[in-house]
Amino acid sequence: MTATRIHLVLAALMGLAGVGLLAAAAHITGTANVQTAGQMLLFHASVIIGATAARKGGYLQDVIARIALSAIILGAALFAADLARRGFANEALFPRAAPIGGWFMLGGWLGLAVAAVTAKRS
Repeated sequence: MTATRIHLVLAALMGLAGVGLLAAAAHITGTANVQTAGQMLLFHASVIIGATAARKGGYLQDVIARIALSAIILGAALFAADLARRGFANEALFPRAAPIGGWFMLGGWLGLAVAAVTAKRS
């Protein structure tokens, strides 16, 4: 399976989980943590889909963009999982999970900026 297909499948699963978490926040738990987890997944799923298309179109440097997209996926999943666990079970996934996920997302966003600046196509 190619990086493109992997990123798109993971983005779709992030979107699925995001909708599920938002529904749970509205109908089951009502906690802000669960709502934020759903929003993080939905927002970043859209980014993954758009940036993957930009990478395939040559607007992002390929290798840097693949690494950046993977970092965003990992970071959003880790961040959302920690917040969801806090919302449902009132305990952390593991110590510092959310900030670690946040740093991965920040690094991924920075990587996308670098990939855009270093792309061959203008």
